[in-house]
Amino acid sequence: MALLRIDHEPETVGMNLPLNLILPEPAALKGKALEDSPTLYLLHGLSDDASAWTRYSVIEDLARDYGLVVVMPSAGRSLYADMDNGQRYFSYVTEELPAYLHQLLRLTTAREKTFIAGLSMGGYGAFKAACLKPERYAAALSLSGLLVVDPAMIPPDKAFDPQLMHEFDLVFGGLAKVAGSTNDPVTWLKMIAADPARYPRLYLSCGTEDDLLDMSRYFANGLKQAGVPVDYEEHPGGHTWPYWNKHIAVWLRKILPEPESRLSGV
Repeated sequence: MALLRIDHEPETVGMNLPLNLILPEPAALKGKALEDSPTLYLLHGLSDDASAWTRYSVIEDLARDYGLVVVMPSAGRSLYADMDNGQRYFSYVTEELPAYLHQLLRLTTAREKTFIAGLSMGGYGAFKAACLKPERYAAALSLSGLLVVDPAMIPPDKAFDPQLMHEFDLVFGGLAKVAGSTNDPVTWLKMIAADPARYPRLYLSCGTEDDLLDMSRYFANGLKQAGVPVDYEEHPGGHTWPYWNKHIAVWLRKILPEPESRLSGV
């Protein structure tokens, strides 16, 4: 696999951002165009950046197995929002970036070949993208996602962290503005319930020792109560890379064809 780093200045954000990609080697494409490869937008968590998935996970091995293009953008601590300060990270990830990569590298923009996933803050971003731009993605995964932006459900050690709460104010213009807005996961639940067939398949996974477990349960239960199909799993583990490593692999086995190397016993 080829690991590519691009430094570019998106108009939506107005500053230079690093972008990491994993691309199949020409031999692995077997004469097909890069545009024929499935593409995964893989989002980092609050304390990470575009390099996190390549540094701490087995995503390159998985990309090799599945002939997968992996796009790993940087979004700072933005919660993948169009921020109150004018930096539009949500628009960057869901609109400007796919168009840019299609023009630059001919990456696919076909819904049936495009997927999105993330951990923690990235799980929030992945589901937000899937719910607000459902025409772009075939499936979405939240690993240990921040799926409730409600002070009552934020873990106590975070809810009383003045710096974190100040950051939420900078992102959203105040948490009071989140409820009922398109930044609110409760809003997404209502949107999906109104027209389930319009949305990509949603997958959630969270460790039973994870501080954000109640959020994943809340969102999964909201989907089930609305009669919306959802794949939700809990397994032993915490808010850690070993958990995310294992369950990103589980998810890819569900959504992509079995790799030829496994089918042949290689």
